[in-house]
Parts: sequence; C-alpha cells; structure tokens
Amino acid sequence: MKTAIIYYSQHHGNTKKLIDAIAQKGEADLIDVTTGHSADLTGYERIGIASGVYAGSVAKPLIKFCEEKLPEGREVFYIFTSAMTGESALAGVRRIAESRNCRELGVYHCKGYNTFGPFKLVGGTSKGHPTVDEIRECVEFYEGL
Repeated sequence: MKTAIIYYSQHHGNTKKLIDAIAQKGEADLIDVTTGHSADLTGYERIGIASGVYAGSVAKPLIKFCEEKLPEGREVFYIFTSAMTGESALAGVRRIAESRNCRELGVYHCKGYNTFGPFKLVGGTSKGHPTVDEIRECVEFYEGL
C-alpha cells in the first residue's frame, strides 16, 4: 500500500527519529511540511501524520498542511512525541481527518526530549527519548497497521 508520512519535527528531531526508522525499511515516503508545500497526497492510499507536541498540540504548520492537502477518504495514522501531553494533542488534525472521511488506523506516542521554556533551565525533560526500544516499537506499530 502506497504510504506517505507527513511530518513536522523541530528542536531535537524526536519525531524524525521514529519516522526515519520506518523509512529505512523503504515502506513510506516522508514529506516535511516545512519544505513540501507542493506535495500531492492524492496518490497515497495511507497517510501518516507525525509531529512533536508544541504547547499541547501537534505543530500548527502540520495542521495547516492537513487543512490544505489531506485528501478525502484515506486511511490515516498518527505518530507523535511529547514530554507530557497525551492524545488530546491530536484534536486539531483528527477533526480535519474526520471531516475528510478518513479512517483512523491507530496512534503511536512516546516521550520526546524537551528543552522548551523553563525546562531548558533544568536540562530538559524526558532525556534520552525516544529510546531505541521506543523507535523499535514505532516500527512495529507501523508494520502492524
């Protein structure tokens, strides 16, 4: 099944580590939403939506990209990293996918190293994440879709 993973991964590249492991198996095309403005997703049957969490939500550029480019009726899955937030961070992109009649296949979440704001003063939170095991688990999640 032809798969694209659209992503936003800044700061420490936590989310990129996860999707790079998937892409190494040659199973998905990666599209960085900060540079892939001309990307056409209509040729993909399955679309992954991947991001770190910024102020309690997946990245705003990713949400905007989905508003503009996510095609109707696709299978979608979510991959995200965060220091603290749970699935509530997906609310914005989930609404878009639902409005496009996309079918959700699943969610993978793990911790990600965070040095935003005051956390920088204490050396950050969730150091060492994602771990090798979390990266492996993400690949297993993808393979099980």
